[in-house]
Amino acid sequence: MDQTIAFLGAGSMAEAMIAGIVQSKKLSPHQIIVSNRSNHNRLQELKYTYGIRPVPRNNLDLNEVDTIILAMKPKDIERVMEELQQDLKDHHTLVSILAGIPTSVIEQYLPAGQPVVRVMPNTSSTLQASATAISSGTYTTTSHVESVRYLMDSIGATFLIPEEQMDIFTGIAGSGPAYLYHLMEHMELIGEEQGLDRETAREIGAQTMLGAARMVLESDVSPTQLRENVTSPNGTTAAGLDALYRHRGGEAMAEAARSAAKRSEQLRTKAIQQAVRV
Repeated sequence: MDQTIAFLGAGSMAEAMIAGIVQSKKLSPHQIIVSNRSNHNRLQELKYTYGIRPVPRNNLDLNEVDTIILAMKPKDIERVMEELQQDLKDHHTLVSILAGIPTSVIEQYLPAGQPVVRVMPNTSSTLQASATAISSGTYTTTSHVESVRYLMDSIGATFLIPEEQMDIFTGIAGSGPAYLYHLMEHMELIGEEQGLDRETAREIGAQTMLGAARMVLESDVSPTQLRENVTSPNGTTAAGLDALYRHRGGEAMAEAARSAAKRSEQLRTKAIQQAVRV
Protein backbone atom coordinates (compact mmCIF):
# COMPACT_ATOMS: atom_id res chain seq x y z
CA MET A 1 0.00 0.00 0.00
CA ASP A 2 1.68 3.16 -1.20
CA GLN A 3 0.66 5.77 1.35
CA THR A 4 1.75 7.36 4.60
CA ILE A 5 -0.63 7.56 7.55
CA ALA A 6 -0.40 9.76 10.61
CA PHE A 7 -2.05 9.05 13.95
CA LEU A 8 -2.95 12.19 15.88
CA GLY A 9 -3.01 10.66 19.32
CA ALA A 10 -1.00 7.85 20.84
CA GLY A 11 -3.40 6.17 23.26
CA SER A 12 -4.35 2.52 23.66
CA MET A 13 -6.66 2.39 20.64
CA ALA A 14 -4.05 3.98 18.38
CA GLU A 15 -1.48 1.47 19.62
CA ALA A 16 -3.84 -1.47 19.04
CA MET A 17 -4.36 -0.35 15.45
CA ILE A 18 -0.65 0.24 14.89
CA ALA A 19 0.15 -3.25 16.20
CA GLY A 20 -2.33 -4.86 13.80
CA ILE A 21 -1.26 -2.79 10.79
CA VAL A 22 2.43 -3.54 11.39
CA GLN A 23 1.74 -7.27 11.78
CA SER A 24 -0.27 -7.29 8.54
CA LYS A 25 2.69 -5.85 6.60
CA LYS A 26 0.27 -3.82 4.45
CA LEU A 27 2.31 -0.81 5.51
CA SER A 28 5.90 -0.71 6.64
CA PRO A 29 6.54 0.91 10.05
CA HIS A 30 8.25 3.77 8.20
CA GLN A 31 4.90 4.61 6.56
CA ILE A 32 3.27 5.12 9.97
CA ILE A 33 3.70 8.41 11.81
CA VAL A 34 2.46 8.87 15.37
CA SER A 35 2.11 12.30 16.89
CA ASN A 36 0.93 13.79 20.15
CA ARG A 37 1.15 17.14 21.85
CA SER A 38 3.46 16.65 24.83
CA ASN A 39 4.10 13.04 25.86
CA HIS A 40 7.34 12.44 23.98
CA ASN A 41 8.18 9.41 26.14
CA ARG A 42 5.05 7.72 24.83
CA LEU A 43 6.12 8.37 21.25
CA GLN A 44 9.53 6.86 21.89
CA GLU A 45 7.90 3.84 23.48
CA LEU A 46 5.83 3.24 20.33
CA LYS A 47 8.90 3.73 18.14
CA TYR A 48 10.86 1.18 20.16
CA THR A 49 8.00 -1.37 20.12
CA TYR A 50 6.79 -1.05 16.52
CA GLY A 51 9.47 0.82 14.61
CA ILE A 52 7.10 3.62 13.60
CA ARG A 53 8.08 7.27 13.16
CA PRO A 54 7.41 9.43 16.23
CA VAL A 55 6.84 13.12 15.50
CA PRO A 56 5.88 15.77 18.09
CA ARG A 57 2.77 17.66 17.01
CA ASN A 58 4.57 20.94 16.46
CA ASN A 59 7.00 19.23 14.03
CA LEU A 60 4.42 17.29 12.04
CA ASP A 61 4.56 17.96 8.29
CA LEU A 62 1.31 16.86 6.68
CA ASN A 63 2.63 17.32 3.14
CA GLU A 64 4.02 13.78 3.23
CA VAL A 65 0.86 12.30 4.76
CA ASP A 66 -2.07 10.80 2.82
CA THR A 67 -4.38 9.61 5.62
CA ILE A 68 -4.78 11.39 8.94
CA ILE A 69 -6.23 9.24 11.72
CA LEU A 70 -7.92 11.26 14.47
CA ALA A 71 -7.14 9.25 17.60
CA MET A 72 -6.97 11.93 20.29
CA LYS A 73 -9.52 12.34 23.08
CA PRO A 74 -12.93 13.43 21.76
CA LYS A 75 -12.89 16.51 24.01
CA ASP A 76 -9.88 17.81 22.05
CA ILE A 77 -11.62 17.73 18.66
CA GLU A 78 -12.21 21.49 18.35
CA ARG A 79 -8.64 22.47 19.21
CA VAL A 80 -7.08 19.84 16.93
CA MET A 81 -9.34 20.70 14.01
CA GLU A 82 -8.47 24.37 14.31
CA GLU A 83 -4.77 23.45 14.25
CA LEU A 84 -5.22 21.25 11.18
CA GLN A 85 -7.27 23.64 9.04
CA GLN A 86 -4.35 25.55 7.55
CA ASP A 87 -2.33 22.45 6.67
CA LEU A 88 -4.95 20.27 5.00
CA LYS A 89 -4.70 19.58 1.28
CA ASP A 90 -7.12 18.06 -1.22
CA HIS A 91 -5.32 14.70 -1.14
CA HIS A 92 -5.81 14.25 2.60
CA THR A 93 -8.42 11.82 3.90
CA LEU A 94 -9.36 12.17 7.56
CA VAL A 95 -10.27 8.99 9.40
CA SER A 96 -11.92 9.48 12.78
CA ILE A 97 -11.99 6.81 15.49
CA LEU A 98 -13.56 9.23 17.98
CA ALA A 99 -16.54 7.68 19.77
CA GLY A 100 -19.69 9.78 19.60
CA ILE A 101 -18.32 12.39 17.16
CA PRO A 102 -20.23 12.31 13.84
CA THR A 103 -18.57 13.20 10.55
CA SER A 104 -20.85 16.24 10.24
CA VAL A 105 -19.24 17.79 13.32
CA ILE A 106 -15.72 17.23 12.00
CA GLU A 107 -16.66 18.59 8.59
CA GLN A 108 -17.77 21.88 10.13
CA TYR A 109 -14.18 22.61 11.07
CA LEU A 110 -12.75 21.73 7.64
CA PRO A 111 -12.58 23.25 4.18
CA ALA A 112 -15.60 22.37 2.05
CA GLY A 113 -15.12 19.11 0.23
CA GLN A 114 -12.61 17.58 2.66
CA PRO A 115 -13.30 13.84 2.86
CA VAL A 116 -13.93 12.38 6.33
CA VAL A 117 -14.48 8.70 7.07
CA ARG A 118 -15.59 7.49 10.48
CA VAL A 119 -14.44 4.11 11.76
CA MET A 120 -15.09 2.23 14.98
CA PRO A 121 -12.50 -0.49 15.70
CA ASN A 122 -11.94 -2.27 18.99
CA THR A 123 -8.83 -3.26 20.91
CA SER A 124 -8.73 -6.70 19.28
CA SER A 125 -7.02 -4.77 16.47
CA THR A 126 -3.80 -5.76 18.23
CA LEU A 127 -4.35 -9.36 17.07
CA GLN A 128 -5.88 -8.39 13.72
CA ALA A 129 -9.22 -9.57 15.11
CA SER A 130 -11.18 -6.32 15.43
CA ALA A 131 -14.76 -5.89 14.31
CA THR A 132 -14.52 -2.46 12.65
CA ALA A 133 -17.37 -0.34 11.31
CA ILE A 134 -16.82 2.17 8.49
CA SER A 135 -19.18 5.04 7.66
CA SER A 136 -18.67 7.63 4.96
CA GLY A 137 -18.96 11.38 5.38
CA THR A 138 -20.55 13.93 3.08
CA TYR A 139 -17.62 14.30 0.68
CA THR A 140 -16.21 10.80 0.60
CA THR A 141 -16.17 8.85 -2.64
CA THR A 142 -16.15 5.11 -3.15
CA SER A 143 -12.39 5.39 -3.67
CA HIS A 144 -11.91 7.02 -0.27
CA VAL A 145 -14.00 4.39 1.49
CA GLU A 146 -12.29 1.49 -0.25
CA SER A 147 -8.86 2.89 0.59
CA VAL A 148 -9.83 3.15 4.26
CA ARG A 149 -11.40 -0.29 4.18
CA TYR A 150 -8.20 -1.78 2.77
CA LEU A 151 -6.33 -0.29 5.70
CA MET A 152 -8.92 -1.40 8.28
CA ASP A 153 -8.97 -4.92 6.82
CA SER A 154 -5.43 -5.23 8.15
CA ILE A 155 -6.75 -5.16 11.75
CA GLY A 156 -9.69 -7.54 11.38
CA ALA A 157 -13.14 -7.76 9.79
CA THR A 158 -14.77 -4.60 8.42
CA PHE A 159 -18.43 -3.66 8.08
CA LEU A 160 -19.74 -0.79 5.96
CA ILE A 161 -22.74 0.71 7.76
CA PRO A 162 -24.75 3.96 7.60
CA GLU A 163 -23.48 6.42 10.18
CA GLU A 164 -26.83 6.47 12.01
CA GLN A 165 -26.13 2.84 12.98
CA MET A 166 -22.76 3.68 14.52
CA ASP A 167 -24.20 4.07 18.04
CA ILE A 168 -25.50 0.50 18.21
CA PHE A 169 -22.33 -0.81 16.56
CA THR A 170 -20.39 0.93 19.32
CA GLY A 171 -22.63 -0.71 21.90
CA ILE A 172 -22.13 -4.18 20.45
CA ALA A 173 -18.60 -4.23 19.02
CA GLY A 174 -16.76 -1.12 20.17
CA SER A 175 -17.53 -1.79 23.83
CA GLY A 176 -18.27 -5.50 23.39
CA PRO A 177 -14.84 -6.90 24.28
CA ALA A 178 -15.24 -5.49 27.80
CA TYR A 179 -18.49 -7.42 28.29
CA LEU A 180 -16.81 -10.64 27.23
CA TYR A 181 -13.79 -9.98 29.44
CA HIS A 182 -16.24 -9.51 32.30
CA LEU A 183 -17.79 -12.91 31.56
CA MET A 184 -14.35 -14.50 31.40
CA GLU A 185 -13.48 -12.95 34.76
CA HIS A 186 -16.46 -14.77 36.27
CA MET A 187 -15.58 -18.04 34.55
CA GLU A 188 -12.09 -17.72 35.95
CA LEU A 189 -13.37 -16.99 39.46
CA ILE A 190 -15.86 -19.87 39.55
CA GLY A 191 -13.21 -22.24 38.25
CA GLU A 192 -10.81 -21.20 41.00
CA GLU A 193 -13.60 -21.40 43.57
CA GLN A 194 -14.17 -25.02 42.57
CA GLY A 195 -10.50 -25.95 42.83
CA LEU A 196 -8.97 -25.20 39.44
CA ASP A 197 -5.72 -23.33 39.21
CA ARG A 198 -6.56 -19.72 38.33
CA GLU A 199 -4.42 -19.64 35.18
CA THR A 200 -5.90 -22.93 34.02
CA ALA A 201 -9.43 -21.67 34.63
CA ARG A 202 -8.61 -18.53 32.65
CA GLU A 203 -7.38 -20.54 29.67
CA ILE A 204 -10.39 -22.85 29.80
CA GLY A 205 -12.84 -19.95 29.75
CA ALA A 206 -11.01 -18.09 26.99
CA GLN A 207 -10.62 -21.17 24.80
CA THR A 208 -14.29 -22.03 25.26
CA MET A 209 -15.34 -18.56 24.16
CA LEU A 210 -12.93 -18.64 21.21
CA GLY A 211 -14.25 -22.02 20.09
CA ALA A 212 -17.87 -20.87 20.29
CA ALA A 213 -17.08 -17.74 18.27
CA ARG A 214 -15.32 -19.77 15.60
CA MET A 215 -18.28 -22.14 15.37
CA VAL A 216 -20.58 -19.19 14.60
CA LEU A 217 -18.19 -17.67 12.07
CA GLU A 218 -17.11 -20.85 10.31
CA SER A 219 -20.12 -23.19 10.39
CA ASP A 220 -22.88 -21.08 8.78
CA VAL A 221 -25.15 -22.21 11.62
CA SER A 222 -27.03 -19.65 13.72
CA PRO A 223 -26.17 -19.18 17.42
CA THR A 224 -29.71 -20.35 18.23
CA GLN A 225 -29.23 -23.64 16.39
CA LEU A 226 -25.77 -24.16 17.85
CA ARG A 227 -27.16 -23.63 21.35
CA GLU A 228 -29.94 -26.13 20.71
CA ASN A 229 -27.45 -28.63 19.30
CA VAL A 230 -25.48 -28.77 22.55
CA THR A 231 -28.46 -28.74 24.91
CA SER A 232 -29.80 -32.14 25.87
CA PRO A 233 -33.08 -32.22 27.83
CA ASN A 234 -32.42 -32.34 31.58
CA GLY A 235 -28.66 -32.33 30.96
CA THR A 236 -25.87 -30.19 32.38
CA THR A 237 -26.10 -27.54 29.66
CA ALA A 238 -29.85 -27.25 30.14
CA ALA A 239 -29.28 -26.71 33.85
CA GLY A 240 -26.74 -24.01 33.16
CA LEU A 241 -28.97 -22.27 30.63
CA ASP A 242 -31.90 -22.42 33.04
CA ALA A 243 -29.80 -20.52 35.56
CA LEU A 244 -28.93 -17.93 32.91
CA TYR A 245 -32.61 -17.49 32.05
CA ARG A 246 -33.62 -17.16 35.72
CA HIS A 247 -30.90 -14.59 36.36
CA ARG A 248 -31.65 -12.81 33.07
CA GLY A 249 -28.13 -13.22 31.71
CA GLY A 250 -29.14 -12.59 28.12
CA GLU A 251 -31.14 -9.51 29.04
CA ALA A 252 -28.15 -8.17 30.97
CA MET A 253 -25.96 -8.45 27.86
CA ALA A 254 -28.60 -6.76 25.71
CA GLU A 255 -28.95 -3.96 28.25
CA ALA A 256 -25.17 -3.48 28.28
CA ALA A 257 -25.20 -2.94 24.52
CA ARG A 258 -28.21 -0.62 24.76
CA SER A 259 -26.59 1.45 27.51
CA ALA A 260 -23.32 1.82 25.62
CA ALA A 261 -25.24 2.79 22.47
CA LYS A 262 -27.25 5.33 24.44
CA ARG A 263 -24.05 6.85 25.83
CA SER A 264 -22.65 7.05 22.29
CA GLU A 265 -25.84 8.84 21.23
CA GLN A 266 -25.50 11.28 24.15
CA LEU A 267 -21.90 12.05 23.19
CA ARG A 268 -22.99 12.58 19.60
CA THR A 269 -25.75 14.98 20.61
CA LYS A 270 -23.39 16.91 22.84
CA ALA A 271 -20.78 17.17 20.07
CA ILE A 272 -23.37 18.48 17.63
CA GLN A 273 -24.62 21.06 20.12
CA GLN A 274 -21.10 22.27 20.82
CA ALA A 275 -20.33 22.52 17.12
CA VAL A 276 -23.47 24.60 16.54
CA ARG A 277 -22.37 27.06 19.23
CA VAL A 278 -18.94 27.51 17.65
